[in-house]
Amino acid sequence: MAAARRMVVVGGDAAGMTAASQARRLQGPDELKIIAFERGDYSSYSACGIPYWVAGDVGQRDDLIARTPEQHRERDIDVRMRTEVTAIDPDRGRVRARELPRDAPPGPEFWTEFDDLVLATGARPVLPPLPGIDAEGVHGVQSLEDGQALLERLDALQGPDRKGSGNGGDRLRAVVVGAGYIGVEMAEALVRRDFEVTVLEGAPQPMTTLDPDMGELVRDAMCDMGMEVVTGTPATAVETDDSGRACAVTTGETSYPADVVVLGLGVAPETSLAREAGLPLGESGGLLTDLAMRVRGSENIWSGGDCVEVLDLISGRTRHVALGTHANKHGQVIGANIAGGYATFPGVVGTAVSKVCDLEIARTGLLEGQAREVGLQFVTVTAEATSRAGYFPGSRPMRVKMLAERGTGRLLGTQIVGREGAGKRVDIAAVALTAGMTVGQMTYLDLGYAPPFSPVWDPVLVAARKATAAVSG
Repeated sequence: MAAARRMVVVGGDAAGMTAASQARRLQGPDELKIIAFERGDYSSYSACGIPYWVAGDVGQRDDLIARTPEQHRERDIDVRMRTEVTAIDPDRGRVRARELPRDAPPGPEFWTEFDDLVLATGARPVLPPLPGIDAEGVHGVQSLEDGQALLERLDALQGPDRKGSGNGGDRLRAVVVGAGYIGVEMAEALVRRDFEVTVLEGAPQPMTTLDPDMGELVRDAMCDMGMEVVTGTPATAVETDDSGRACAVTTGETSYPADVVVLGLGVAPETSLAREAGLPLGESGGLLTDLAMRVRGSENIWSGGDCVEVLDLISGRTRHVALGTHANKHGQVIGANIAGGYATFPGVVGTAVSKVCDLEIARTGLLEGQAREVGLQFVTVTAEATSRAGYFPGSRPMRVKMLAERGTGRLLGTQIVGREGAGKRVDIAAVALTAGMTVGQMTYLDLGYAPPFSPVWDPVLVAARKATAAVSG
């Protein structure tokens, strides 16, 4: 009987453990031995849920864990927690690792051979070299460990009744550095915990994943929610008190007092191991793969999740998109291919949705700057509409912005900012983008209609009609 092949996974979250689970579904332990290394304490969890855990929507940490290491082991997946891979040797088909005991120095390094290697090392937080950025009281929210540390800090400040005072005021103060998805979600979480919140963003508007005119709507809404939103001036330092704890964030000559500082400056692919091993990286530093999620130039090394660049179906370029939806799909593709099946990941159109309090924010496709960068000529339109028939109770306003290619009318991108019922409408545009539809074709989509759900003309179709007129005009 032939010896079982060995699949080694580096990274125990979405992409890595989905690949392991999919491969195990297709092949048993007599055919395929699976070893997964994870340097942290948790496997298969939702980092996207951390802001909602902090806010109190999610009751406890374990609610964010989809499958524990013990559950993976029950399926004959050898998950080795608190074990860090320190090097990859592609030529000899092996990885070097060491154990990371909690209360002891790292263990001795050892080598593990592989027939197939899956790199699912995720992303790392962007940390600019600011004085004081590593001080006590400065928190990221990249992992469950980060979320736990932040919650413990907030509970210590507020006590069991969530009350307290800071810096001589009646309310505790929080400064959020960065106003992307994580930044605005954490700002909401802190507002709901009754903090006085200041959001600092170096760009002219929050949410640089939107065009500036749409980002301005987000800023206005955040200010209406009681947040102080400071844009166009990046943070320059974190000030500390006599105990070395963060007490303020500065932007030039202005200082913003803080009992807690939360970083939401985005992420970058964690590909240091891949770089040292000489594997191909793209412009953002993410690993480059083929459609089967095999690392380019390799026969038996695969990669997926937040550490890769993927094909943008609209621009034709590769880009880094750190989303759990893609990571799980990458894992499915990798696991199927390693187990002898066949699957591909075609690419993305750049769909994302978020919220801050009751404001919903969504986009898909290209922004104006991205379209110009790849040489596309386009028209833009905006449409004001409502989530339901105007006469129906609970109808809320929204704005839809749409980009269409000049001449052909091909849809290039859509952005939506509005209240309840706005965000998930972006999925209509995401499907149209994937199908390569024109805005004229979109106008006649047979969408569901009833007054409690939509006006006669859905807001996305209103924008498509305006875009059709602009293209032909």
